[in-house]
Amino acid sequence: MSFTLNRRRSLSGSLMLAAAAFLLTPAVVFAAEKTGMSSEGIFVLEIILLLFVGRGIGELLERLGQPAVMGQLIGGILLGPSLLGWLWPEAERLVFAGDAAQKSMINAIAQLGVLMLLLLTGMETDLRLVRRVGRACFSISAAGVAVPFVLGFVAAQFMPDALLAPGSERVVAGLFLGTALSISSVKIVAMVVREMNFMRRDLGQIIVSSAIIEDTIGWVIIAITIGIATHGRIELGSLTFTLAGVTAFMAFSFTLGRRMVFDAIRWTNDSFHSEYAVVTVILAIMGAMALITDLIGVHTVLGAFVAGILIGESPILSRHIEGQLRGLITALFMPVFFGVAGLSADLTVLMDPQLALLTVALVAIASLGKFGGAFIGAEAAGMSRAEGIAVGCGMNARGSTEVIVASIGLSIGVLSHNLFTMIVTMAVITTLAMPPTLRWALGRLPMGETEKKRLEREEVDQRGFIANLERLLVVVDEGVVGRFAAYLAGVVGAGKPMTVLHARGESEVEPGEAAHLKEIEKGAEEGREAAKQADEQPAREAPLTRRRHDAPLSAEAVAKEVRKGYGMLLIGLGRAVTSKGGFSHRLNEIVGAFDGPLCLVLKPAGAGRQMPRLGPGSGKILVPVNGTANARRGAELALAIAAVTGAPVRMLYVARASRDEPRDTVSHRRREAVLKDIVALADRYGVEVETAIRSRAAAADAIARQAGRRAALIVMGVARRPGDELIFGETTSGVLQRCPCPVVLISDERLRRDDEGREALRSGTG
Repeated sequence: MSFTLNRRRSLSGSLMLAAAAFLLTPAVVFAAEKTGMSSEGIFVLEIILLLFVGRGIGELLERLGQPAVMGQLIGGILLGPSLLGWLWPEAERLVFAGDAAQKSMINAIAQLGVLMLLLLTGMETDLRLVRRVGRACFSISAAGVAVPFVLGFVAAQFMPDALLAPGSERVVAGLFLGTALSISSVKIVAMVVREMNFMRRDLGQIIVSSAIIEDTIGWVIIAITIGIATHGRIELGSLTFTLAGVTAFMAFSFTLGRRMVFDAIRWTNDSFHSEYAVVTVILAIMGAMALITDLIGVHTVLGAFVAGILIGESPILSRHIEGQLRGLITALFMPVFFGVAGLSADLTVLMDPQLALLTVALVAIASLGKFGGAFIGAEAAGMSRAEGIAVGCGMNARGSTEVIVASIGLSIGVLSHNLFTMIVTMAVITTLAMPPTLRWALGRLPMGETEKKRLEREEVDQRGFIANLERLLVVVDEGVVGRFAAYLAGVVGAGKPMTVLHARGESEVEPGEAAHLKEIEKGAEEGREAAKQADEQPAREAPLTRRRHDAPLSAEAVAKEVRKGYGMLLIGLGRAVTSKGGFSHRLNEIVGAFDGPLCLVLKPAGAGRQMPRLGPGSGKILVPVNGTANARRGAELALAIAAVTGAPVRMLYVARASRDEPRDTVSHRRREAVLKDIVALADRYGVEVETAIRSRAAAADAIARQAGRRAALIVMGVARRPGDELIFGETTSGVLQRCPCPVVLISDERLRRDDEGREALRSGTG
């Protein structure tokens, strides 16, 4: 009842916002008319109206389960000749149909918006997903492009001459219309599949992967078609040059170009101190690749799209940087572009019965062609009929992609305004129809047992820490502790960009940096081999950056490196632990330069000179847990190490409890729930674990007794105490004083604050 009421209030609020956005337009236009705005002022007014109206209507549609981008397109339609120009033509001419100089300003923003949108589309294109799914998506995408393309090309040969742009050849228009009908909108497809919790399902991955392939094929075709259109007719020589140029461009981009893009982003991230330097380089890369495609005779959109794919695959591209770029595009360029596209459509022409019937026919051709092609491809791939229906429904969404193609066709004189309006109308109708039909189709599909287990594993990964690490900073010396830390970095950081700060430390005989690099590569190679044996996708090689510093490694040097953005700081330094279980001044200084997840590889005074050799026959990895988020992170780190090395693991729940506490209590059930969660985490890593609860003695005593029973390594998730000095509490100090084996501590100050907040909430409500 409460949920329904809140939903109604939310929808009514969105409806009021959308209505206010449009109803305020006459007042703004009236003020502009009376004050006599300059062309620059009218340009700013256009931007404001397109943003405000598009965002308001988009919000309403999103609350109704429809893509918000359609609201931005509809907002432009309402502000153009379709409604505002029909009700108040003087106002529409004043703001949106002014002189050529004023129109060129808003069109320039729209053209830049096309490139930015294609950049974002490319960044969202997950080629690894395509490779993982298999051959089914190639069959679906091939038929899903071929059938509507042929239908669109044939339809263009029979359309009235009045729908062709002046001077445009029917064959070229047919190529353009066929391409426009054959492309699906990856963004819209992915949105609905994600909303239905099908993104990780086998069928959901096939649908999204097929849309990705169709999008890629479509942009290559449209680029070639535009190259033909610029000559006004099909010329064998120019067509051969265009095909050769596109082939060479794609081959270069995904070989040498990929490495150049990766290196440029990494060098910028590591060398520049100013804000948003990486975003600037990304935009420059997009512009450079767009210029290259323009020089070989195809449209700049292909260059922007391929640049987006390469940038999205860059191992240095963090979610933070991607979020900055996405915010700029979705907040400004997307509403303006789709608003301008909507302004170009004049729905009043559909009052002509002939054009209205032709539009209905175009919608039917587009829908049947896309659904039929995808369904045929699914049948050829051996999928069931229910799965084929779901694939056909999913592919039948044009969305933003169709509008971009139509806008390009209008701008280069291939499409007439009437045909452009018909295509935009078809894009709106098919896009709005796709979400409910795909939801219906996906809701009818059961889940198999194998798929269910895979989804459970991936759900654990999504909540995990190790799986979501983006970049590691490793600080090591040349001693045995440093080499063991480097090995662990290779194990847990395989496939992730890594920077190693090397400092002289506990030994006068210096093996050099090569020893650390060998240990990192050894750990990473063992991780890749373990992934293959577990039938998982092995991590690809990631860039490794080396920086040498003479001892002592200063906090300033670490702080300078930290500014480049890292997901975890891993430290392995000799003589970092004092005899009283504290930490050296050197370690305190280095840790103080980093505010984030911290991993310390330590050798207590009682441990031997040699670091452990972890394996199936070695001693156990002992993992104390107590239900906190930091402790769970420690368990995850230990399991990631065990999954690669094969070392046995023992999980020990340590907590103080009175001797007469009965077993059937909330506290006891909580301990069992914590261990059950750890066991589920161990299942994800394919590691068998022993579990035990020790609640009658002090935590340090319980851990020390277990460590004396052939423990090779202790991994603890701990909470750092507030203050300038590095302190993790009495339990950690006791372990470091009494345990005879190396200790790995992992901590995150933010998790401690979260745990304290949850504990305070629990105490206040209990």
